[in-house]
Amino acid sequence: MAHTAPALRPRNRLPVSGRTLSSPLPEGLQKMLEVAEAAVAQPFVGITTDGKPTPGLFPLQQTGSPTMPIRQAAEAFLAALTPQQRTDALFPLESDVWRRWSNIHPFLMRHGVLLDALTQAQRERALALLTESLSQVGWDTARNVMKLNETIREITGRDEEYGEWLYWLSFMGTPSSDEPWGWQLDGHHLIINCFILHDHTVLTPMFMGSEPTLAPMGKYAGTRVFEAEEQSGLALAQTLTPQQRQKTVLAENLPNEVFTTAFRDNFELRYEGICYGELTSGQRTLLQHVLDTYVGRLRPGHAQVKQEDVRRHLEETHFAWMGGMDEYSAFYYRVHSPVILIEFDHQRGIALDNDEPSRQHIHTVVRTPNGNDYGMDLLRQHRQQVDHSRP
Repeated sequence: MAHTAPALRPRNRLPVSGRTLSSPLPEGLQKMLEVAEAAVAQPFVGITTDGKPTPGLFPLQQTGSPTMPIRQAAEAFLAALTPQQRTDALFPLESDVWRRWSNIHPFLMRHGVLLDALTQAQRERALALLTESLSQVGWDTARNVMKLNETIREITGRDEEYGEWLYWLSFMGTPSSDEPWGWQLDGHHLIINCFILHDHTVLTPMFMGSEPTLAPMGKYAGTRVFEAEEQSGLALAQTLTPQQRQKTVLAENLPNEVFTTAFRDNFELRYEGICYGELTSGQRTLLQHVLDTYVGRLRPGHAQVKQEDVRRHLEETHFAWMGGMDEYSAFYYRVHSPVILIEFDHQRGIALDNDEPSRQHIHTVVRTPNGNDYGMDLLRQHRQQVDHSRP
């Protein structure tokens, strides 16, 4: 079904804070928090097809891609904090704080230091950490998500719910060249988890979304996100033959949310859709372009390492679709292999008043299935190899 661009009118609803935990929470958010706490309490398994991670997918070997610039940027940021801010920012490496992220704007369980409470100089050092950890495309996308969170504040006038700097930065472990550590940026529509071990990086789960996806006015008028993600998936879908569509299309209606959103670290998701081997040569190139669009958010060098990993498993890669395929349709798609899971979804309005999914609200998520979100499988191997019982 075709969807025209909706007018950007704010939804009339009760306010909820994006800065502090409301007391009491509205009933719906209280239930969400209870579900979240129960999920975080479960031992980490990872995204799998059947509850059992496939072993041996993520060898702990040198990649040849340096991580020193990321470490130096992290150290520079931490050095700029006050003693109390530094205490707020630092957590043990194996803390469950990793899994306490949320893409919705109401405050449920944020942690770390709030960028909105920092000085401009401190924020610039936080942004420098993003610059060193991501590619130029990845940086632009992340930064534009933050800018569009300012746009929705301007549209709605809800200063307590939205804003450019309502994001929390946390560190797990201590930045090191020898020991594993990582950082997390957490806030509305933007979650980046970055695990680092020697020259390895794992930047999943990575959740990026926006409402709206194009700023029609205000401080950042003209800012747009996810055009490449939207168009690369649609370009592949539109080449499918009727027979291929029968295998690829799972449903006419879109899901309410991507399947592996927050608090679904152990979600079981079977392979669905059309397999890479059932595509033509041209369609395979288009599918690789979709993959490269998301992997290309990573820092150069590390992106190439991940691309090589993804290509080793192309024969096991599946592409699935929900929704329409014309130039105005709202849709969902998924790319799923043993080493990467990508989801893209058009959403109904939350801040805006459209009740049907539209292209003005998009969610994307990238996961590393089979136990290596947050670098967990690499950390497991590291713990097995290194005797930490001695100083």
